[in-house]
Amino acid sequence: MKSDNIKKGIQKAPHRSLLRACGLDDDDFKKPFIGIANSFTDIVPGHIHLRELVEDVKQGISDAGGIPFEFDTMAICDGISMNHEGMKYSLPSRELIAATVESMANGHAFDGLVLIPSCDKVVPGMLMGAFRVNVPTIVVTGGPMEVGRYNDKNIDLISVYEAVGELSVGKITEKEVDEIERRACPGAGSCSGLFTANTMACITETLGLSFPLCATTHANDIANKQLAYASGKRIVEMIDEDLKPSDILTQKSFNNAIAVDMALGGSTNTALHIPALANELENVNVDLDLFDEVSKNVPHITLISPAGENTMMDLHLAGGIPAVLKNLGDKIDRDQLTVNGKTIGENIADVKVKNSNVIRPLDDPIHFDGGIAILKGNIAPNGSVVKKGAVAQELMHLKGPAKVFTSEEEVTQAIFNHKINEGDIIVITYEGPKGGPGMREMLNPTSAIVGMEIKNVGLITDGRFSGGTRGPCIGHISPEAMADGPIGAIEDGDIIEIDIENRSINVDLTDEEIAKRIKERKIPQKDVNGWLALYRKLVTSADTGAVLR
Repeated sequence: MKSDNIKKGIQKAPHRSLLRACGLDDDDFKKPFIGIANSFTDIVPGHIHLRELVEDVKQGISDAGGIPFEFDTMAICDGISMNHEGMKYSLPSRELIAATVESMANGHAFDGLVLIPSCDKVVPGMLMGAFRVNVPTIVVTGGPMEVGRYNDKNIDLISVYEAVGELSVGKITEKEVDEIERRACPGAGSCSGLFTANTMACITETLGLSFPLCATTHANDIANKQLAYASGKRIVEMIDEDLKPSDILTQKSFNNAIAVDMALGGSTNTALHIPALANELENVNVDLDLFDEVSKNVPHITLISPAGENTMMDLHLAGGIPAVLKNLGDKIDRDQLTVNGKTIGENIADVKVKNSNVIRPLDDPIHFDGGIAILKGNIAPNGSVVKKGAVAQELMHLKGPAKVFTSEEEVTQAIFNHKINEGDIIVITYEGPKGGPGMREMLNPTSAIVGMEIKNVGLITDGRFSGGTRGPCIGHISPEAMADGPIGAIEDGDIIEIDIENRSINVDLTDEEIAKRIKERKIPQKDVNGWLALYRKLVTSADTGAVLR
């Protein structure tokens, strides 16, 4: 066992002495050591229940003959860090989480890992760290939050953001906003729609790294505790079998993950996180061209908030990810191995779709191509990303004058001061991985526009949009402005054309004019220090997953 490096032989007497101080005895030194990465924190709803979930994992490990060692990572709530300087730390936190898992696992010679993430950057961060270590690993994602209810309608976090916009134009009262605020997030779990956290949980299950139905089993469901216990028992078996991530993850398993992402119409943040996961592995290549290729061949078959009225609970009751995999038929490679020792095909052999209105058949999809589209053009020669499945048909093609802003704060102020007109194309520059730095999600401006009902407005940025964003919002424009990307050449009044169906995004400028403007532009000064200064130096472009190099 790998843990023999800290417990076997006379030279490891000092190590055993320290371990005895932690409560271990002679028999324990014969058992596998298993690290449990827990992202519990009191300030993130998706994580407040994870302490209890860890206890079930520990019990499963102990009952199966292993020794559990819990350690903490971190978690930043994107909703709480939104629209202020705190959001600059969200995407960079993925790298810190990955480094924490890698450091703890290698530093203490764990034989296996159980990962317990929930929100946004925590899921890919933990996975990246585990892939580097490559010991047997199983994931227990924390589960979605129950949906809120107001006036007999489902509401969630996005409803609150949009309510603020509605208030600003007098559509609702402060009392109504207060009621929505109080009802939208009723308890523990990751936000109830198909935002980044739940999308990444679905991706994790599809990759074969968690048990079937783990992604959609809700936070407070007793079945979540049962999954945790079973995962604890299973990791001990995986160590005996030496079943590692490298034995499960292949190019085809990543192709499956992207296919499910397209079928669900998941968060655009997957275009950052899935390439970053693949970057940690040999013989796996994921780029935006692969996303585009899969998108053209896999229909969009679910309509979950923010794209529609259905929730993660509706998806779960319809059969969850196993039912989605079943419906995708030959779009999925069923021979891919999963952590329970079975292939995808074996796992879904007896699965049936329980509600075809929630998980639609391939011959009657919502759209005949995927829920995410990759756009290219002279604004984004390396690509950009839009959640196509959450864009109304009449907004698939937009052409209008640019209104340029160099920060989220500037554009938010302009929107709430009613300086955005119907038909405008909002351009937000210098919010990319280096320019922000940290590539902030910008849910505030997008939800304000929806709430205020400003028609036919497009938003484009080298930054990001929340997984809860809906409408013609094109993010991840690459190269970013800070890296001399063409988006930095756009000026007020330039005519921009967005054609989502034909996957193009262009500004009516010649290459020569773009090059001239880039050379003459003034870069806004955004002084940073501490960890963000280091991040700015090392981070790569969004189209490469914004990994550090």
